Amino acid sequence: MTAFKALGLEENLLKAIADLGFETPSEVQAKAIPILLERETDMVSLAQTGTGKTAAFGFPMLQKIDVKSRTTQGLILSPTRELCLQITNEMTAYGKYMPGLNVTAIYGGASITDQARQVKKGAQIIVATPGRMKDMIGRGLIDISKIEYCVLDEADEMLNMGFYEDITEILSHSPKEKSTWLFSATMPKEVSTIAKKFMHTPVEITVGTKNVGSDQVSHEYYLVNARDRYSALKRLADANPEIFSVIFCRTKRDTQKVAEQLIEDGYNAAALHGDLSQSQRDTVMKSFRARQIQMLVATDVAARGIDVDDITHVINYQLPDETEIYTHRSGRTGRAGKTGISMVIVSKSEVRKIHTIEKMIQKKFISKEIPSGMEICEVQMFHLANNIKDTKINPEINAYLPNINEVLADFSKEELIQKVFSVEFTRFLNYYKNSKDLNISGGSERNFEEENKDSTRYFLNIGSKDDFDWMSLKDFLRDLLQLGKDDVYKVDVKDSFSFFNTDTTHQELVMGIFKDFKLEGRQINIEISKDTGRSKGRSGGGGGRDRDRSKRRGDRNDRGDRGDRGDRGGDRGERRGSFKKRSGSSSSSDKPAFKGKSRRGSERPETKGTGGRRRRKE
Repeated sequence: MTAFKALGLEENLLKAIADLGFETPSEVQAKAIPILLERETDMVSLAQTGTGKTAAFGFPMLQKIDVKSRTTQGLILSPTRELCLQITNEMTAYGKYMPGLNVTAIYGGASITDQARQVKKGAQIIVATPGRMKDMIGRGLIDISKIEYCVLDEADEMLNMGFYEDITEILSHSPKEKSTWLFSATMPKEVSTIAKKFMHTPVEITVGTKNVGSDQVSHEYYLVNARDRYSALKRLADANPEIFSVIFCRTKRDTQKVAEQLIEDGYNAAALHGDLSQSQRDTVMKSFRARQIQMLVATDVAARGIDVDDITHVINYQLPDETEIYTHRSGRTGRAGKTGISMVIVSKSEVRKIHTIEKMIQKKFISKEIPSGMEICEVQMFHLANNIKDTKINPEINAYLPNINEVLADFSKEELIQKVFSVEFTRFLNYYKNSKDLNISGGSERNFEEENKDSTRYFLNIGSKDDFDWMSLKDFLRDLLQLGKDDVYKVDVKDSFSFFNTDTTHQELVMGIFKDFKLEGRQINIEISKDTGRSKGRSGGGGGRDRDRSKRRGDRNDRGDRGDRGDRGGDRGERRGSFKKRSGSSSSSDKPAFKGKSRRGSERPETKGTGGRRRRKE
């Protein structure tokens, strides 16, 4: 608490901090709170989800408002109902020793009359979603003409959800001289635009690096055929018996479908998406926080309100369309100082997206393999052993022990252990003994590893007219440069010019060898290409990404372009395939019936397909 006191917070807030058990300010709190307390200023704060942003703007706002006044002085806009309620609850907890404080939540899906009544009582701080807030201002139910502080929380997500016009309309009813504090995990151009439009010379603080992923989260990817995506998901769950996860899908339809499949296969799963009513969403989230649901399948929009500190895994069942969204997804785990794992299940056509995400988050993905059936059996056996070891003995069983001992009297300790574990082991073994390997190996992964190298791409003014094809040019370059077998790659031969790549560490060597180099009396020119050469084709090359230079030389029939189009077609085919009617092989090919602790379940939420209990299938 001494550390918080040093930030300049008053005693009533320090008492609340002590009750909440906070000991040390997070980095964003340590940077933002002193600035916001000391002066009236606009601020742009870039920090990952789960870094304590609510307290960073909440404590200064609470200390600066006048609780004796019934005028609305602070407005906090957030993208979702869940996040709106979460912020409201946290602000109320922070201000528990401020008599007369009224923090009111304004969001869709609840009674607008009740919310208007709460505001009329005198809400010093309003926490709102943009849609409902705009509606209530339009009806004359809320007056923000005298607010002094405005917070745009999760600004990037609000803009991703299409709230720009609503935010613009809302802020037009607020005074120009207010302080605006913008908090965001990423800084896309849309956020920069809104900052320039509504803020005056804002102070900018950054926790970590812009758009960079959290150091508490490790990133893994699993390469499978698109048709095996669901089977891969189940194996990852079975290989992590204590999993407590959020599984992300692109669409509401896929979210519902995957959740229903998991429930049918006996997992503690639920769906969270925009088609659920508020009561259904509340039921699902209550079950998830109580760990009655272990696998929450969600859309990106619905998951914005999830604030649970102990999520062990985030599973990207499908990658998002926009790479920035991955940062938000992975931020669901590795919170409050704990570590977490972000898993991505990808098909061949999606592997290149991993590289794009790596550049954005400045973190490396680890290539991993989907566990085999026998590996899962081993994991589950030791999980059962640990559960037995940690189980507290129920004294009520003592009355039955004499009869149990009589039944088992003829067996040794070793035999009893074998029998107990065989009940579960046989079930899993019978299920997995004929299971196939879901992993894709070979060229796709090797090409991906090449893409991840720190690579330099070169242009040469020799090509097929000089009697070179990709293989002979690669051999020529290797011999000339005295490099190893795999040190020259992505060789792409055109009519009168070519491209190739080496690791950047060889750049000085390459440029030195080709300085004043002549081939059969002809001067050979080399340039460093701006293109990275991540196109499909022979030797990992192809010309799909060298279009600008190709077009300048009239080479408009490059096969690489057609190859890229085919690759995108594969993406579309994969999405179409995901909506096919589920067959027996896809829905039950990886369906174990293990009676472990992690599968014992909860009461199913009332709405079909939103939750489920582990059912033991004999």
